[in-house]
Amino acid sequence: MSSIMDAIQEIKLEPVAVMRSPFEEKFAVPRQSGLVLEATGEVVFLPPFDDPAMLQGLQGFSHVWLTFLFDRCVDQGWRAKVRPPRLGGNREVGVWASRSPFRPNFLGLSAVRLLDVVSGPSPRLRVSGVDLLDGTPILDIKPYLPYADAIADAAGGFAPEAPVPPLQVAFSARAEATLAQLVDGASLRALISGVLALDPRPAYRRGAEPERIYGARLAGRNVRWVVNEAGLQVLDLDLAEAD
Repeated sequence: MSSIMDAIQEIKLEPVAVMRSPFEEKFAVPRQSGLVLEATGEVVFLPPFDDPAMLQGLQGFSHVWLTFLFDRCVDQGWRAKVRPPRLGGNREVGVWASRSPFRPNFLGLSAVRLLDVVSGPSPRLRVSGVDLLDGTPILDIKPYLPYADAIADAAGGFAPEAPVPPLQVAFSARAEATLAQLVDGASLRALISGVLALDPRPAYRRGAEPERIYGARLAGRNVRWVVNEAGLQVLDLDLAEAD
């Protein structure tokens, strides 16, 4: 037994790729993959795993699994019990009953739609339904197999179905003017609307807060918004300054 444990302790994981996504900070990242199909990104392979031969045969699959590292959470340590947002953020469950990033090995798993396989000159995968921060290390990639991965009679515990977006999203005149000037204004609008309709605020802040301004860096923009009785209004989306 000791020899087995010694061998396990020698295991080292090396990132095979890095995620490029519109999410530059944790706040406002969708809480599961596939909730916002407008959230597109690229899986960019790192040497020596940027060999185009490794992509052969992948084009025939509609989705892939990404195994990744919650690298921004490692310094905070893992927790035996967590408070899932789906339970309002005020009920605890064991970490194994959650998708919390605060896990012993900080491993995450996301199923994303495969839009395109780019073999060169820089091998990468174009994907949508992303829920990963920009720069997230990808540890492994596997094809999604419908016959094995989609289990018809599976039970979802306290999260039996996808959340219904609770907010209507509108844009102020200033935000509309900015979007009108952008070549990618329509796609940016769709991304912002999809992300904010899910209400990224902590569960205990649900409800109208017309005096409180929220903000997040999204797709290179500082997006600011308020939530009032009518729903959510995007105030502005100025260019974010480079770090």
